[in-house]
Amino acid sequence: MVKHAPPPLRAGIILALVCGAQFMVTLDIAIVNVALPSVQADLGLAQDDLQWVVITYGLVLGGLLLLGGRAADLLGRRRVLLSGLGIFTVASLCAGVSGSFWQLVASRAGQGLGAALTAPAALAILAATFAEGPARNRALGALGAVGGSAASAGVVLSGLLTAGPGWEWIFYLNVPVGVLMVALIVRYIPADRPAKSTGGRRQADVPGAVAVTAGLMAIVYAINKGVDRGWTSRTTLGFLAAGLALLALFLLIERRARQPLVPLSMFRRRTLNGANLVAVLVFASFFATIFQASLFMQQVLGYSALRTGFAYLAIATTAVVVAAGPSSRLIARLGPGWALAVGQACSAAGLLWLARVPVDAGYWSGLFAGFLLTGAGVGLSGVAVQVVAFTGIPREVSGLAGGMVETAREIGGALGTAVVASVAISVADGASPANLTDGFHGGSYVAAALNIAALLAAIVLLRHPTPAPTAAVPAPPAAASPAAASPAAASPAAAAAPAGAVVPPAADLPHG
Repeated sequence: MVKHAPPPLRAGIILALVCGAQFMVTLDIAIVNVALPSVQADLGLAQDDLQWVVITYGLVLGGLLLLGGRAADLLGRRRVLLSGLGIFTVASLCAGVSGSFWQLVASRAGQGLGAALTAPAALAILAATFAEGPARNRALGALGAVGGSAASAGVVLSGLLTAGPGWEWIFYLNVPVGVLMVALIVRYIPADRPAKSTGGRRQADVPGAVAVTAGLMAIVYAINKGVDRGWTSRTTLGFLAAGLALLALFLLIERRARQPLVPLSMFRRRTLNGANLVAVLVFASFFATIFQASLFMQQVLGYSALRTGFAYLAIATTAVVVAAGPSSRLIARLGPGWALAVGQACSAAGLLWLARVPVDAGYWSGLFAGFLLTGAGVGLSGVAVQVVAFTGIPREVSGLAGGMVETAREIGGALGTAVVASVAISVADGASPANLTDGFHGGSYVAAALNIAALLAAIVLLRHPTPAPTAAVPAPPAAASPAAASPAAASPAAAAAPAGAVVPPAADLPHG
């Protein structure tokens, strides 16, 4: 059956709504960081409580993301998108009125659940709206640009809101936006029929999703408790063992499930596994850096929330500029694996610079160069990870592959924040500016080590990504449009190939 494209105006509105949903989901990964000292003061939190305000969202989102994609298939894309936005909006309101640590963490978990339903449903709606080819590639380019800029914009917006009406508004802001988004989606995005599963039975691998999410949270809790209770304490070892047992249970569930969350055959794809590993390391370092730099600037350097937010413009602007411009040329020249290595070398250099800043560091003389290199590294690496992840992936599993990489990104960010924060607290051994600076240095060295590990993994595993079956396609005209210049707007394999080369067609995404 030939798929008829919607009128351009409606298609544009649908794209805007999908991008808006993606922006909300990604924004809340980073927006809490600058507000953490204010949250700590108002709620009386301990230093090691702060990381849970950040990582709970990422762990729940990452652990349930693939389940959200499956739910969109089984229940309908629009229905799941509306449900996800509704849960996200209510949870945001609850986070804003939180009066205790546990209420805030529970609300962040609710936001993660809503985001896990929203993100894959939005992507599936985009794939169903735009036919495979240039139209879909441009739409994916726009979605990628929005997602890439949202995380960087989050820290700036967090500073503005925290310094203005208060930290609660980083959550309250989602309420009117979410209500408006729901109304517009009902008006402009048509309802769709749920897909039929094999044998006419609709199943979702809920046990698998619960097992992997609970296992990861147990491991993170063990890392957290290892700092203050010791790495050989019963609590630490108990939660670590429970986490590993739950992850083993997840693999057993996937092996026996009729419709597994992640078919184990996906783990036999070498290039995809390499991309997932690198994504974990890249975003473990990046999100951990944003977390601890926010605390360093406010607790040690005495920056206000507003000044801290604007200080991140060096990272945000550089990441967006590099992702939109030089990254495509570098990936085409070097290949995505080597481009990843270059990006991670930049990030490692930036963090090694930050690991030596003094307790009275100035912004321009101390932080700026490190922020600049970190932004350039994540801007290049984020695009290259997406490109290499789809290399050699058949169209029938490309949506699952994309979900796996996004899961790796979210879980990597949460785990990296937990590890780096725990090391920083352990090294600091006190709350004086000098002690906190020592902790920042220790955390920066660990984050740099994660970048170096990503660099080595990219060289070893991804320097020659496994190609997909090839088909000759004409080279696109030079500078045809701004979207065409973006690596996210081209097919992943084409973005990594020289002009005029034989490349595979763009990977298709499931229509739900």
